[in-house]
Amino acid sequence: MRPLTDTETKTLFDKLANYTGRSLTALLTTTAPSANPKSTAADHYVFRIQKDRVYYVRSSLANLATSVARDSLLSLGTCVGKFTKTGKFRLHVTALDVIAPHARYKVWVKKNGEMPFLYGGHIVKAHVGRWSEDVPEHTGVVVCSMDDTPLGFGVTARSTAEARRLDPTGIVTFRQADVGEYLREEDTLFTT
Repeated sequence: MRPLTDTETKTLFDKLANYTGRSLTALLTTTAPSANPKSTAADHYVFRIQKDRVYYVRSSLANLATSVARDSLLSLGTCVGKFTKTGKFRLHVTALDVIAPHARYKVWVKKNGEMPFLYGGHIVKAHVGRWSEDVPEHTGVVVCSMDDTPLGFGVTARSTAEARRLDPTGIVTFRQADVGEYLREEDTLFTT
């Protein structure tokens, strides 16, 4: 496990900022109670890369992981996504727990729209219960159920003003990842 290079960090932060906006700084300054119960200092979170996967992990655990051989270490912390061979970053559904509390824009889906989304479909206007105000086009959003449970994330197809004028079958949000992937792609989610 190693720290990210400057170009990798910029690529990662650009992708995360699409979903979190200015609260990306809150994500970086999030502190956790120290692992040592006698210590009063809080521990912060860092991003580390193992092979092509990026992990969000407490710094104390990342420091302990340096004593494990790279070939022996499978994963550590929360997998946020992976870098492609072309250098682009792709968020995984496992990043949902990291970005959902810091999301700038959200779309809430009605009960009748949850299953089509969880089966891999895009969100149509008829399934939207409500959405954040003034969402621009092609911006990252977290998709939630009406009781605020994060279901996945995606990219808006239209701005909020344009989406209000759409017919009920018009696509409002393109699906990027959803929690249904844990079942649909369980054999490849963590290994490839």
